[in-house]
Amino acid sequence: MKELRIAVLPGDGIGPDVTAQAVRVLQAAAERFGLRLALSHYPVGAAAVASAGGPLPAETRAAVVNADAVLLGAVGDPSLDHAPRHLRPETGLLALRALLGVYANLRPVAVSDALAFCSPLKPEHLANVDVLIVRELTGGLYYGEPRGRQDGAAVNTLRYSEGEIERVSRVAFAAARTRRCRVLSVDKANVLETSQLWRETVTRVAAAYPDVTLEHAYVDYAAMRLVAENMFGDILSDEAAVLAGSLGLLPSASLGDGPGLFEPVHGSAPRLAGKDVANPIGAIASAALLLRYGLGLAEPAAAVEGAIAAALEQGARTRDIARPSDRMIGTSEMGAWIAELVRSPARRPLSLLR
Repeated sequence: MKELRIAVLPGDGIGPDVTAQAVRVLQAAAERFGLRLALSHYPVGAAAVASAGGPLPAETRAAVVNADAVLLGAVGDPSLDHAPRHLRPETGLLALRALLGVYANLRPVAVSDALAFCSPLKPEHLANVDVLIVRELTGGLYYGEPRGRQDGAAVNTLRYSEGEIERVSRVAFAAARTRRCRVLSVDKANVLETSQLWRETVTRVAAAYPDVTLEHAYVDYAAMRLVAENMFGDILSDEAAVLAGSLGLLPSASLGDGPGLFEPVHGSAPRLAGKDVANPIGAIASAALLLRYGLGLAEPAAAVEGAIAAALEQGARTRDIARPSDRMIGTSEMGAWIAELVRSPARRPLSLLR
């Protein structure tokens, strides 16, 4: 097998903590399945501002465009909240997405039976919950021009073209064919012209997928299976975390025509950094998506996903998903537990014997 190049961008806050465990699990998968993975680390976000003077330095830019896939931890640092826009970590993240041209963000939300107690919803409402949110990632308010502040006023531009909507719609319909053949498209067509164009374009694309059922819904009504524009998708996918019980559990994959970008949906949580308490499952599950969508390796991806499920069934609990009676483990132990299950699915990790 050829060597597969993965650019690892640990980022800020708990990013390095959880990314280290995702790398550990990737290495375990490589051992089991005979993969040749070349993992190289590069700065991004506030860490890059500190080391290189900008949130997405030239070295990182060159590395990600030449990688087969990119694994990202998290970006964000409150010390830069009032810095000039070009120095803010989030500016580096938006620039990274634009550089890679990753226009479709996939955020799966599934509920583990072992963690049903974590959700505020009743268990009977969580049975068989399996949502895939497809979010348009490189258009809309986050990227539209003009934008800025001047003379006591501010402006942001919400703009979409038919082509931008078509390509993310095709991703959603293709994904639906592998699932339940249903798409719920989210917009605000009753008040926004961009949403009217969105609805018209998605409807036209649907004609090429007669086996998939398309429904439309306004964003304030939408739930369950979703495909949404950038801002709506951001809001809805974060809210969907309540179904799983913790934001720390959820992964994402951002796909385009080049290297994919894979990252947990949580933020950098700087107050937890370096304390070995963050839940690494979102980052590890993002590594599974990297294997599946970034490298086309379905069997290793399934092994990682199966190991996560098995660890939770066996009682592995970081503090965000633990009950008072549970033995809580740290970031590193959770990563080691899952990595061991990837290597040897039938073996019960020694952690259980303590």
